[in-house]
Order: sequence, then structure tokens, then C-alpha cells
Amino acid sequence: MTVPTMTAVEMSFAPSAESPRTTGRRTRRLVNVALGLALPVVLGAAWEWVVHAGWSDGRLVPPPSVIFATLWDLARSGELWVHTRATVLRVAAGFALGVAAGTAVGAVAGYSGLSRRILDPTLQALRSIPSIAWVPLFILWFGIFEESKVALIAVGVFFPVYLGVMGAILGVDRKIVEVGRAFRLSGPALVRRILLPAVLPSYIVSLRSGLGLGWMFVVAAELLGASEGLGYLLIDGQQLGKPAQIVAAIVAFAVIGKVTDWLIEVAAAPFLRWQDAYGQQAGGA
Repeated sequence: MTVPTMTAVEMSFAPSAESPRTTGRRTRRLVNVALGLALPVVLGAAWEWVVHAGWSDGRLVPPPSVIFATLWDLARSGELWVHTRATVLRVAAGFALGVAAGTAVGAVAGYSGLSRRILDPTLQALRSIPSIAWVPLFILWFGIFEESKVALIAVGVFFPVYLGVMGAILGVDRKIVEVGRAFRLSGPALVRRILLPAVLPSYIVSLRSGLGLGWMFVVAAELLGASEGLGYLLIDGQQLGKPAQIVAAIVAFAVIGKVTDWLIEVAAAPFLRWQDAYGQQAGGA
């Protein structure tokens, strides 16, 4: 007895078993994007209508049409790309340094009670220092060049990552650790198989928080005698009385910041597939 088989042509037209799931995921992503854009689009359209109706002159708060025209002019002249590239490189360097230091120190403080009692009080005191207060000190140490800007951004990124890692380790369920010790897991094995999976969700959140602070600190960093960067574009617009340029730079910060935050989400998603969290069932991002 022969078993019927499908030809190559029939297989090519046969419905894929995973196509409904893939289509559903794409639909949810498109819906999430549409919902995320709904509020800024509605607010922008409302303000455009208010200015068009003559209820406001739109001088101090330009309408979206003027902001987009300013962005287009900056992009066409190449100025926008120069400033964006300078800011992104500074944030990337400061983020990398801040994450490396924050992860290492947070892991040590979370894993060792003695290290935590030594390090944490001093770091908590330093965390309360405003970002702008570091500016004159970093100028004295590193000058007005890139090193001082990157160092300031790294400081902003360090503290949320440090707190996130330390707090996540301290928050691991003791029963899970005791189970690992009951199975006689070594220190590295305990970290790899128990602590790391338990810490990872909070660690991703701390990375996103650190990145957000990195984007905020870059504005203060670009006060340090910068001649390029979106922060410089903000200051230049303020000094020359160009509110459209100021808002355009703010929009650029918002868009690039959201894109980089999304990249962290996408990069972390494969490592968090084991989670059975409420947000995933409720259609969260």
C-alpha cells in the first residue's frame, strides 16, 4: 500500500501551520504601534488646528507642520545627521561604560553582604548628587573634550543599573536558592542556573531605565563646550530665539530614545520567552 504524498507544487500552496500565529503576532504589533502613536498624533493634530484657527500664533509652541519643516531643513542641509551622530555615539559609549560598571558593582553588592555594607551607603549618597553638579568636576578632570561628556553619561547610567542588579539579586526567592544548594550546585553553577534567570527580567528594566537617564544626561554633557549634538542644537535654538529648532531637537531626542529602548526590548525578548507574565497574556508590549 502506497502512502499519498504531496508534490512540491501542492506543498507550496498548502497553508503553513504557523501562519495564523505569525499573522496574529504581526496584527498585535501593528495594533500596538497604532495605539502608541494615537496620543501624539491626536495632540499634534489638535494643536495644528488651534494654530490654523487663529486661537494661537504658534510662536512659542510651533505646530507640527512648522516642526517637521524645521526637521526637513536640518536633514536636507545635513546638520541634523551630524548632531544626531555625535549624540548617539556619546550615549552609546557612556551607556556601555555605565552598564559594565553598574552590573559588576551591583552583582558584587547583591551577592556579598559585606560588600553591600561597605559600598552601598557611599553609592546611595553619590546617587543624590544632581547631574549638573558633576560638570565642573569632570571639566577639571577630563577637560571639555569627549571624555568628560562620556563620563557624565556613564554616571547617569550607572546608578539605575547598579540598583536594579543589586535589588534583583536580593529579591531572589530564598527557597529557590536553597533548592540549588540542596542539589550541591557550585557557586558559578548557582549563579548561572538560578540567580541569572531570576535576575534577568529586572536587569532588562534597569537597562531601559539607565538608557533613559543616559539620554537625559547627554544634554547636561553637551553643555560642556560641545559644538555638535542634539543638546547643542537645543542650546543654539534657545540662544538664537528659535523655538521650532528647540522643539525639533526635543522630537529627535524622543524618537531616537524610543528606538533605542525598543532595540533593548527586541534584543531581550528571546531571553525572556520562559516568562508566563500577566503583561504577555494581556497583550502587553
